[in-house]
Amino acid sequence: MANTWIEKLRSAQKTCLLQDGRKKVHFTFSDGGEMAEEYDVRTDELLVRKWRKKLNNSFATKQTSEQWEYEIGEQLAPRNLESAGLMESLSNPIFVRKDSSTAFIGRVRNLPFPIETYMVTVDEDKKNIVIRTTNKKYYKKFDIPDMLRAQIPLDQNSISVAHANNTLIVSYKKPKAIIDMEKQIQTEIKKMKAAKDGDVDCTPS
Repeated sequence: MANTWIEKLRSAQKTCLLQDGRKKVHFTFSDGGEMAEEYDVRTDELLVRKWRKKLNNSFATKQTSEQWEYEIGEQLAPRNLESAGLMESLSNPIFVRKDSSTAFIGRVRNLPFPIETYMVTVDEDKKNIVIRTTNKKYYKKFDIPDMLRAQIPLDQNSISVAHANNTLIVSYKKPKAIIDMEKQIQTEIKKMKAAKDGDVDCTPS
């Protein structure tokens, strides 16, 4: 439930930093997992959310971490696909989530087909959104982790689709429960004391 997620955030060890017009908040949870978020200082818009899990390394005496996995936003540098130096093609479709205050928004770049080509539906289990094309050139299934954490099923009527500049834009209207939860989280974040020159403990006292 939403309250369970908020309590998990409250109990996490937190640090924060003001840098480059962003408020960067880092959470470390009791299981060793980490979450990092970046907010626009002026608008409080969430720009980045990424996760990193702790893994037991059989070749070392201490735990090591996975690479950061982006839930919202993206890693700006190209990703290496192979140690030999191969890079991800810039012409391939790229899915990135960038939300607004009222909607979860998935953007798929490098899709040149007209809007009537796309079919966007909620999967039968109510936990995924599926993008298909009538020409069978693209298929993508994705979830909205915020909805999963709040245990709210997806609703087909909340989806809207647009297409511009070779980008497919899939918007999902946030339910009131999610908007209320985000307001509570913002209240908690605004309590934190952030440093401009370095990380500090910013757990609310």
